[in-house]
Amino acid sequence: MLTPELRPHMPDVALEKPVTLSGPLDWVGMKSIEAPVLLEVSGQLIHTPALLDAFVSLDATDSRGIHMSRLFKEAQGALARNPLQPALLKSVLEQFLVTHEGLSNRAKIGVRFSALVSRQALISENVGWRTYPVQMNAELERGGRTKFYIETVVTYSSTCPASAALSRQLIQENFKNSFRGQDLDFLRVFDWLGTPQGINATPHAQRSEARVKIEVAVDSGFTFTHLVDVIEEALQTPVQTVVKREDEQEFALRNGQNLMFCEDAARRVKSALLKQPEVLDFMAELKHMESLHPHDAVSTVSAGRALHF
Repeated sequence: MLTPELRPHMPDVALEKPVTLSGPLDWVGMKSIEAPVLLEVSGQLIHTPALLDAFVSLDATDSRGIHMSRLFKEAQGALARNPLQPALLKSVLEQFLVTHEGLSNRAKIGVRFSALVSRQALISENVGWRTYPVQMNAELERGGRTKFYIETVVTYSSTCPASAALSRQLIQENFKNSFRGQDLDFLRVFDWLGTPQGINATPHAQRSEARVKIEVAVDSGFTFTHLVDVIEEALQTPVQTVVKREDEQEFALRNGQNLMFCEDAARRVKSALLKQPEVLDFMAELKHMESLHPHDAVSTVSAGRALHF
């Protein structure tokens, strides 16, 4: 193997002028770089597999391309060694621009991973783990502020209000037909309501998803776990981990007390996010994967600014 002193000069065609066409390019870089990221889980730092997107603009019209290896090394190295937080992504973007001085005026990075989050059971003392898909994105323009975004998906249960009303009507009719013309006895009616004959109809429910993206300031301290908590608190019926009978009963009660069309869910999420002073912008898509229909019911809501998925 040749030593560095004896190794011949290696050509770098990226520095050559474009062969035919020239002009600036919005973004140039790489998607889905495989890399570990350091996440804090239950007070400990653990490496989690992630996919990184790394891009810079190409503003120098006399250059053929950018230095992709510099983006790769900086992104993969920094995120493997340091806890993932907005300030780290800001630092990485600054280095992107330092290594592309004279070539690029803008940089962006995206990090996608599955986050393990501990969740408490509704009633019992049991604790279980759930994974949430998380995406963090950051953008920086030379001399400007860093924009930082968090995106996740929260899975929850939604019970149809219309179906619930129709079920109540059937239960009323069943009660009337079963006890018409009789002297009502409290204990007999009480026992009857606890049988399959007493509750002869139930509303349909479905597993549903809230896809939420927010913009926050780099130094806000607003984390993806905080975002998950805000959305689950607003919807009240997130899917559970380990459940005992008392937990399942509480879940049934919450579904009955939180009947939701997708429009209702969207308004709940919007109201919750508007109450978060750290949230500068947001967009959410609420999808109810219908058990009545083969299609989904979907509603979207936003702060009305420029954010999009």
